[in-house]
Amino acid sequence: MSQTIAIIDYGSGNLRSAAKAFMHVMEQENIPGTVIITGEADLVASADRIVLPGQGAFGDCISGLRKVDGMVDVLHEKVLQRGTPFFGICVGMQLLATRGLEFGEHAGLDWISGDVRKMEPSDPALKIPHMGWNTMKEGGGRVHPVLQGVTKNKNGQWLDFYFVHSFVFECKDSEHVAGWCDYGGDFTAMVAKDNIIGTQFHPEKSQQAGLDLISGFLRWKP
Repeated sequence: MSQTIAIIDYGSGNLRSAAKAFMHVMEQENIPGTVIITGEADLVASADRIVLPGQGAFGDCISGLRKVDGMVDVLHEKVLQRGTPFFGICVGMQLLATRGLEFGEHAGLDWISGDVRKMEPSDPALKIPHMGWNTMKEGGGRVHPVLQGVTKNKNGQWLDFYFVHSFVFECKDSEHVAGWCDYGGDFTAMVAKDNIIGTQFHPEKSQQAGLDLISGFLRWKP
């Protein structure tokens, strides 16, 4: 069955590379469907899956999203009421939080309770932003369905994903942490709740591990 994947354009995010990664997986795995980049709420309303990328400051991103006519209302209806599969990437994941504390306090979508705070590694030699590859470990003692096809290393941990960030999502409830990484202390690498997932890392920049995760999302039936 063909499906439409809507990647939301609200003035933030690495849209083209994300779209290319989704199209590549669909072509390689013969998953029928179309990937669209759109800032039109009506097109998002008719999509089968929704992707919210994001890069930059939390406040700028949430402000940009709210300025898109009707978009937040459509997202609430599609994701929270209809159960449409949703994937937030980097700051797109952070916007799911209750609030972001970057350059002041900003209200998020509050789909997953928690705050987005500046990283504070225990080792002062570790640089911020956290930039590069890091190995993700499963959270909550369970493997989320979208991760089932991602290859693990000999230590039983997932292969490295690519990160670029200075702030982290501190979930109020640990059951919503689907994966975590260590960078001078543990931080949330992936969140999950019902039909919603989000990753702090960029799957579109994470080579085969990222493509495997995208494949898992495209096949996921929450």
